Amino acid sequence: VGSLEGDRHYRYVMAHYLRVVYLCDSFTCYFLARSCTQKGRTRTVISARFAIVVSILLTIALIPTIVHEYIGAKVDDGLRVKTISTTLAGFSSNATNRRATWVKETFDSHDWMERRYIGTGGENILLFVARSYDLKRLYHHPEIGILRGVNLKKEGIKKLPGMPGVPIHVFKSRTEKGLAAYVLLYDRRFIEYPILHQILTSVELLFSPRKPMTLFFVYDGLIRHDAQFEQSPAANILAKALNGFLSQKPEAASR
Repeated sequence: VGSLEGDRHYRYVMAHYLRVVYLCDSFTCYFLARSCTQKGRTRTVISARFAIVVSILLTIALIPTIVHEYIGAKVDDGLRVKTISTTLAGFSSNATNRRATWVKETFDSHDWMERRYIGTGGENILLFVARSYDLKRLYHHPEIGILRGVNLKKEGIKKLPGMPGVPIHVFKSRTEKGLAAYVLLYDRRFIEYPILHQILTSVELLFSPRKPMTLFFVYDGLIRHDAQFEQSPAANILAKALNGFLSQKPEAASR
């Protein structure tokens, strides 16, 4: 084993403080090509010809930290979940007792609502809508958090008549009754594959303000699990909520 100034016949040199981590000697002879004396000891430092390149790379690496941590840049599109009507498809609603602290901890959301829409035939549809800048909080198994204790299985992606561009993630209960579904909206586009979407937008999000994602979640605990979601009251409530949210006049939007 050689050293930074030692035998050039060795391809690798041992880094003193990193134990088994190896540093290529052919690289160090170019990158660490400048000597300086400090307190009587000579040290090898970065060559001046690399200073500009290293400074640029470090500056680029700092941009996401500055944008998201120090500035906290976010896009406010002016849309609010409170504009969703308390009456949808002829169903009146009542707010649940869901705690704001739970929604903040689970979905990192301040803009949210949860209501039960009651039909004249005894239907009882839960509608939960939340917006968050933490995308993964919303798309990563929201059914587990909202319906804790309900045993569901993924049914697949469904489309509603008249809304072919809206992918709906459908779940059915493992018992005789129960059906749930959710839709994800980002920058006025419906997201079918949220993980792929986040990967594709990751570079953009490093250098630009964050945008909110919106989760629309419905649950009918009384309908038979073998019923067709497309024809269910929950699907009707979901469609009306989506249309109402997207048709609102944005509040003073800012970036």
